[in-house]
Amino acid sequence: MTAAPAPDPHQLSRDDWPTPFTADEIRDGCPPGRTLRLRIERAGEDPVVRVSRYVETDANGAVQESWMEDPDGRRLSDPERERSTWLELQEHASFPRASTERTEEELEIPAGRFACMRYTRTDPDAVWRFWFARALPGQPVRYEREAAGEIVFSVTLIENTA
Repeated sequence: MTAAPAPDPHQLSRDDWPTPFTADEIRDGCPPGRTLRLRIERAGEDPVVRVSRYVETDANGAVQESWMEDPDGRRLSDPERERSTWLELQEHASFPRASTERTEEELEIPAGRFACMRYTRTDPDAVWRFWFARALPGQPVRYEREAAGEIVFSVTLIENTA
């Protein structure tokens, strides 16, 4: 009798695409001190920068500290802390096959040039695109919302430091 194959740790739901990273890969790629600077743009508003830093990690999850800045680096908010499990972070990238396409794509952004997995999810009122850099386990390096043919919201990684 042959043993059943081990479940794929990227596959959280059989109706969803495999996630770009497992919970363990996210844990290994997000040590304490890793800091992400992300430019956020919303239609009709001035851009802002969200800074997110991993301040505490353990086998189960991490505490991230985040705050907002203007593009020149002036703080706009006090730091807030939030704890998430590694599995919760992985779940954010579990997309339904029925409404999502998955492709490979090179992406050049201020933080660098990356080989990415792009997930494009079509909702009734918008299209969402998420680019996950293969070399940077964790959140997408870019994501955007397109509505009525225009990008109305985008988040782009501008800096990643260990």
